[in-house]
Amino acid sequence: MMKGFVQVVTGGVLAACVFAGSAAAEPQALATYKAWSVFVHDTGTDRICFAAAEATDKSPKTVNHGDIFFLIATWKSGAASNQPSFRTGYNLQSAPAPTIRIGSDKWDMYASDNEAFIESGSSEQELITAMRKGADMKISAMSNRGTATSYVVSLSGVSAALDRVRDACK
Repeated sequence: MMKGFVQVVTGGVLAACVFAGSAAAEPQALATYKAWSVFVHDTGTDRICFAAAEATDKSPKTVNHGDIFFLIATWKSGAASNQPSFRTGYNLQSAPAPTIRIGSDKWDMYASDNEAFIESGSSEQELITAMRKGADMKISAMSNRGTATSYVVSLSGVSAALDRVRDACK
C-alpha cells in the first residue's frame, strides 16, 4: 500500500516541480511516524519537505475514490511553511467547498482539479495547531460527478512528522 502511496505523492510533487520549471528527481522518504510519512524533494533550486498521510476511512464505500491523502509541505527557501493540501483520485467541485473538521473546529478549502487548499496563511496555521492536538481529521468534499464524499485522516504521529519536516528544511 505504501508503494502506491509513494508513487502518487511522487507524481504530485513532480507535477509541481515541472510546473515550476525545475528538473525533478523522485522524493526521498525520510521517516514514518505512525500514520504520517516524511519526504524531501530537491528540485535543484529549492528543497521541498513534506509530511503525508493516507485516508484511513473513505465514504461512500461503493465508489472508487482513487488515492486519497493529505499533505503538509514546507519549502526550504521560505516560499511556504506548513502548507496543507488535500489530494483526491478524482476532480472536485468548487461548491460546496471541501471542508475539514477537527473536533468542533471547521475550515473551508477551495478546490482546484483534484486538490484542495486553505486560502489564508493564518487559517493554515490554525489548522496545523489543531492537527497537532487532535486525534483525527474529517474531510468532506463533492466530486465533479456530484458524489458527496467523506474521509478520515489519522493525526497520530503528525507532530513528530512536522518536526522532522521542519528540521529537514532548515
